[in-house]
This record gives sequence, C-alpha cells and structure tokens, in this order.
Amino acid sequence: MDIERAGEALIRPGQILTDRSALSAAARWTQAVSEADGVCVIHLTSGVDPCEITRELREHGFRASPNHVFAGQPLFFGGPATRPFPCPPISHRPGRARSQVVVGLVDSGVAAHRWWSDSDWYARTSAEDADATEGSQAGHGTFLAGLLVRGAPGVSLRVSRVLDGDGVGDEASVVRALHRMRDRPPQVLNLSFGGHTFDGRPPPLLADALAELTDTVAVACAGNTASDRPFYPAALAGTIAVGAVDHTLERRAPFSAHGSWVDACAPGEWLTSSFLERGEFAGYASWSGTSFATAIVAGAIADAARDLPAKEAALRVLDPQVTRQIPDLGVLVPSNL
Repeated sequence: MDIERAGEALIRPGQILTDRSALSAAARWTQAVSEADGVCVIHLTSGVDPCEITRELREHGFRASPNHVFAGQPLFFGGPATRPFPCPPISHRPGRARSQVVVGLVDSGVAAHRWWSDSDWYARTSAEDADATEGSQAGHGTFLAGLLVRGAPGVSLRVSRVLDGDGVGDEASVVRALHRMRDRPPQVLNLSFGGHTFDGRPPPLLADALAELTDTVAVACAGNTASDRPFYPAALAGTIAVGAVDHTLERRAPFSAHGSWVDACAPGEWLTSSFLERGEFAGYASWSGTSFATAIVAGAIADAARDLPAKEAALRVLDPQVTRQIPDLGVLVPSNL
C-alpha cells in the first residue's frame, strides 16, 4: 500500500477518515468514498492535500483525520528492537484454570501454536485473523499472544488482524476493528502498534472509537522512537501508554519512547515467546520492543481482572503508592515470565 510522509507522520496519500456527517462538506474534493463499520474513507481528487482538507473540515466542526499509517513496534534502527531471533523451546504448559477475562489482540494475527492448540478461543479465530507468514514482522501477533497467555493463565484472546507481514496498517483498519468490538467488548485491549500524527494532536476518530469501549482497559505501546513526541494511540487520554526498561529494571531501554504521557513500563529487551515455525525458527523467538513490554502490562492487568472489574484491576497493577516508578516511564510492572 502507498505511504507518504506528512511531517513526522506517515499517511496514506489522498485519503482522509471521517463519518457520514462530513461527506457533503468534502464533496468538492472527493473522488470516491468507501464506507465500512461506521468509518468513511474519502479518496480525494488527485493533487488535493489530505492534511489541508483535514484542517478545513476540523475548522467547521467535523471529525476528520488523514489516514495515518501505524506500525508494530519492534522497529528501531540500530538497536535490538529490529527483528526476532531464534531461541530454544520455552517450557510452558497451559493450566486447567479458566479465566472469564477476554483480551482483544489487535495486531498481525495469531498463528497455530502448541500453547493454544486446544483452546476454545483459538478455535474461534478465523482464517482471516491468522498471523502473516512473510515479512519483517511476521509472527508479531503470535509473539504477543504467547506473552499474554503466560502472563494471564486461562485468559481468552479475541484476535483482529490489522497489520500486514511488515507490521504496517492504518488508522481506518484499526478504527473499524474497534467498532466491531462494541457489541462484545473485551475487558482488556492490547495495541502494540502506533505512529505520530501529522499535527501532533490526537486523531479524533480513533479517540472516539476507544472511548466507546467504556469498560475496556486499552493498553498501547509508547513506541520505539527514543523520543518524547506523543505516539498514538498510546498518548490518547484514557489509554495506558507503555514504555520499556532494560534488563536492569532501572533504566529506560535505549529505543523506548518516554515522557510525561507514558504511564507504565515493563521489560522490553530480549523477551522470549511463541513464534512461527519457519526457517530457523521452531516456534519460539527472542525479540525486543515496546510492543512486548505492552503485552506484559496488559497480561498483568488481565490476570488481576479475574477478581476485579478491569478498570479496578488496572488501578491496582499501576498503583504508584505501592509500585516503583521510573522517571519519564511511569509505574514499573515487572515480568515473571
């Protein structure tokens, strides 16, 4: 899919997101409209700048955004958060205990794996939500799934694929996936992807979609940007933004985003989890990134939510009165994996 740069953000060229209320106002710039799951993607006439049209529509009170490109967050140039590495098999036996907690995993999909081969939730996962098998981030969702089921034994995952094998997706796909969850919202939502916005402000349709999941705790990666620039969806109000610490549990991992908008952190270097069976990989890998620190935090909240409403569980896990804090990274959530 085409991508172009708008300042520090990446966007789909010639596309803006809005709802039906703005279609008539944007008609003079519109070549075509595609609508699904409550989201309209306006395909603009050639040569029209989607950022300029977004500003115009917002000035008139409409909810609009360029179709921002989002990416999974092992991506980091010059550090360990770049690609997975093979590792020996990991000892893990799914327990008999069943949790009533559902975690929404919106990512690259989940592949078959021995850890969940007999699970009800994987049997309900459609072929469309299977993990990618080719690309630089193929296996990203499968790796996250392993961290979640080990961090919250007995939990069920509800998988929605929005990223391709290179870990790339867009805002329209994410918002549509969130809208499809409204009838049966998960207690916890893992969002291990994101990006900057063209103007540094929250993307309104994405913010609206998450706000509609009123009883869901959304946990999102702060990004592997090594900067304090807000990264979305993590920087949205009400979302738990997760950065990464190194193996000492004292310092920020060099790739991790940071800043006052980051709420929590967890280990993010050389984590091991489930993976694809391909090439030199035998179903297990070691990988680094804020993507995976996010799954540790989401798993801890999901585990605590066995006995509490999810939002109360999040307050307990992230209680600054009882948990150590790391400057510019928020509350530390250690891993027992």
